[in-house]
Amino acid sequence: MSRRHSAKYKIDRRVGENIWGRPKSPFNKRAYKPGQHGQNRRNKVSDFGMQLMAKQKLKGYYGDITEKQFSKIYEDAARMKGNSAENLIGILESRLDTIVYRAKFVPTIFAARQFVNHGHVTVNGKRCNIGSARLKPGDIVQVREKSRNLALVLEALGSGERDIPDYVEVDPKAMTAQFKRIPVLSDVPYPVKMEPAQVVEFYSS
Repeated sequence: MSRRHSAKYKIDRRVGENIWGRPKSPFNKRAYKPGQHGQNRRNKVSDFGMQLMAKQKLKGYYGDITEKQFSKIYEDAARMKGNSAENLIGILESRLDTIVYRAKFVPTIFAARQFVNHGHVTVNGKRCNIGSARLKPGDIVQVREKSRNLALVLEALGSGERDIPDYVEVDPKAMTAQFKRIPVLSDVPYPVKMEPAQVVEFYSS
């Protein structure tokens, strides 16, 4: 089991929210940060602290992306035309592992990355095992035939825990997901409030 996978619920407690909205999160029972003084931390957070937490929360939500990868994503978003915060969300939601997660082919974003890395999906008919690969509107992701009866996949597709957003069109029988369009922040079904504008402030300050 990877470090990130085994530590995923620690991220909830670290950022102080159940960021994936999962019923199993320990934060549901212990709604405070980890550590000896976790329950007593009431200090006023600085602007920098708020920006840092917004970054940690967004980075953690997408599978605890490494800092190097995440800062590169921000740089790409900043270079694009338009609102950098919206661009950041658009890039994160265009990732192959994110679309596999949004399509409910797997139960968690961590499982999505592993699922892609192990070669269980194709993009436009071609095998792709790079979770960070960016999709374009119209691209079709499909679970490979030999992987469709995996317990992980069947459990996730049958779960009522999450809704599939309207920018991903899923055919459960064919196990395909078409990426319809690049979403904006208000389209994305985050269980908690995400603040990409604060992330932009963090990197640009």
